[in-house]
Amino acid sequence: MASLLSRISTAAFRRRRLVLALWLAAAAAAIAGMAAFGGAGKINQAFTVPGSQSQQALDRMKQQFPAASGTSAQIVFTAPAGGSVTSPASEQAIAAVLDAAAKAPKVVAVLSPFSTGAVSPRHTAAIAQVEYQVTGSDLKTATLDALTSAAQQAPHGDLGVAVGGPAFGNTAANPGAEDLIGVLVAVLVLALTFGSLLAAGMPLLTALFGIVVAVAGILALTGAVDISSTALTLALMIGLAVGIDYALFIVTRHRAQLARGSAPEESAGLALGTAGSAVLFAGLTVVIAMAGLSVVGIPFLTVMGLCAAGAVFIAVAVALTLLPAILGFAGQRLTPKPGSRTARREAAAEGSQHAATTSDGAGTKPRGAERWVRLATRRPLITVLIVIAGLALLAWPARGMNLALPDNGTAPVGSSQRVAYDEVSAQFGPGFNGPLLILADTSRSARPAAAAQQIARQLAALPDVAAVTAPQSSAGATAALIELIPKSAPSAQATKDLVTTIRGEAASWRQATGASIAVTGTTAVGIDVSSKLSSAMLPFAIVVVGLSLILLLLVFRSLIVPVKAAAGFLLSVSASFGLVVGLFQQGRLDRLIGVDTTGPITSFLPIILMAVLFGLAMDYEVFLVSRMREDYVHHGDARAAVHAGARSAGRVVTAAALIMFSVFASFVTSDSMILKQIAFALAVGVLIDAFLVRMTLVPAVLTLTGRAAWWLPRRLARILPNLDIEGESLRRRHADEPATDESHAADAPEHAPAAG
Repeated sequence: MASLLSRISTAAFRRRRLVLALWLAAAAAAIAGMAAFGGAGKINQAFTVPGSQSQQALDRMKQQFPAASGTSAQIVFTAPAGGSVTSPASEQAIAAVLDAAAKAPKVVAVLSPFSTGAVSPRHTAAIAQVEYQVTGSDLKTATLDALTSAAQQAPHGDLGVAVGGPAFGNTAANPGAEDLIGVLVAVLVLALTFGSLLAAGMPLLTALFGIVVAVAGILALTGAVDISSTALTLALMIGLAVGIDYALFIVTRHRAQLARGSAPEESAGLALGTAGSAVLFAGLTVVIAMAGLSVVGIPFLTVMGLCAAGAVFIAVAVALTLLPAILGFAGQRLTPKPGSRTARREAAAEGSQHAATTSDGAGTKPRGAERWVRLATRRPLITVLIVIAGLALLAWPARGMNLALPDNGTAPVGSSQRVAYDEVSAQFGPGFNGPLLILADTSRSARPAAAAQQIARQLAALPDVAAVTAPQSSAGATAALIELIPKSAPSAQATKDLVTTIRGEAASWRQATGASIAVTGTTAVGIDVSSKLSSAMLPFAIVVVGLSLILLLLVFRSLIVPVKAAAGFLLSVSASFGLVVGLFQQGRLDRLIGVDTTGPITSFLPIILMAVLFGLAMDYEVFLVSRMREDYVHHGDARAAVHAGARSAGRVVTAAALIMFSVFASFVTSDSMILKQIAFALAVGVLIDAFLVRMTLVPAVLTLTGRAAWWLPRRLARILPNLDIEGESLRRRHADEPATDESHAADAPEHAPAAG
């Protein structure tokens, strides 16, 4: 692998103009495809589980009740203090608004609150229903905006008018100017890391270029495939973060070699063969994990995973091909100036890779990451116990995690859909925001109408039911549609229990009436999605952890290192879950990031977090532990090897983690609750994994286990392939070093990239 990447780097370095031209052509093609085929503005609300009861019932409704099979919106009217929505003036104003709404695009019917009985008990509020014959994924943002404008601009006197309902779903996750904060922080971190604006600009330049190609390519597909704004923003967020980090690792390695006197072309080849190998490994783990989301069997999650995987793949491709070409254009200008801090640090590292000595400037006196690791390894057992106890404490709230799809109750305060949601909850009850649809198949009933009436009475007798509408029969009386209003909110556990109860009673009701029933509607679909994701979380975690064990066993040829890495990953994920639950579900410190209401955790967040954090954790593990392993091979002192690895790689891992955190954290300001939760989980997950696990727990465990940490049974060592991910063979060839004895090499680790 290392030799292949080195040859690719050399070719890109020498033919840099051709490589740059090819990438510019690829970017132009992606942008042209976006302009020609993109369907920007489409909102994907297709949160469905193919084959689930709710989805099967929706499919049948398209044939039997076409008018009710599409999505719907609500127009909520509220009277002023002391007023009534049933006064003549109010009725006239409501009629004017409904006439205007009926003329909005895609609207097929508008149901007056007076014909449906949707008037509050005190006559202070009323709900009109706006019907569409298309699903939410077929409605563009402009279509819903037109309905809102039509309703609010129509003369409505002193009545309050708010438009919301299922058609609006959750707020779209649109990137904003505030998201550039993460990029600005990344620039600052890169400048401090390299001490050179030219070197700092390269990772940012290549990452932004990769994002342009990735986002344009994704948007080019929106004309044929529904791609949610959340999926697009997630791809942007992850692609930008890993793109900066991967280039950071390679450029750091390249500058370190230039400082030691290597020629630019030779240095670029060695940097790609060493640091580039780890980049390829880390990037592919993220790609595999994100693409693996497709096995869950939920279309919107598959699209989300594939979009993110595509962005990461392009980031890796840019780092391994375009970056060497740009290094060729830079030439010797990236070489640290003699006497600079970077030059002194590399000279000191070259002169003493194993023992810390005092120095006059940036030398080998313990600083920063190495000083922290020395503190953590002074009493390794105490460090291990403290970190595990602390992470377990952070993870404790996760035991009560409630998963659901966010609804309009989590939309931004003041938005039309949030106002409508809150008014409906206050005036009618929270269940009116998420009615259940009961589809009864009466084709085998002796008396279809009587069977439907009996089912409606049995539904009304269940606990947590606020109201049940009269059955609506299909043409031919082969089916009946009943609307049930729960007492609880759509995302409440009581509503989930009610759906379970109805489905549990279906068999006995079928025996009594001859009619079979199915529960569907937006609320039921959300419950089915959450149930499917909850059941898939444990198998997905087993696959991810198992994959990490296998990959790290191949890379480090050790038994303890993979087990320790997998355990650390589980601790990081669990602690992140706990923090997310504490903030978003329990409301602790929620105001700090603009969370004005508590609610359930987005049902697909756990799987997204596990997939992304897995790749990032393996990234940091490879760059940090491989340097420790290299020093152990050369000197055989396990404790000193941990310190040397921290001295060599701790700075770049710290910089990479800070960049990741800043990029993810900048998206926490999003109006979308889905994206806000995902961004917060990824931001705290990166901090926890990089600093508490990789920079604290890992060194303590390796120090505690000593030489045993690098042991591998000889029989297993002969079976496992040697991936040479750190480029040991390449380093020997460049350094003219003799090959290591074969029997020793079976147990000994390879060199790691000098990342700093």
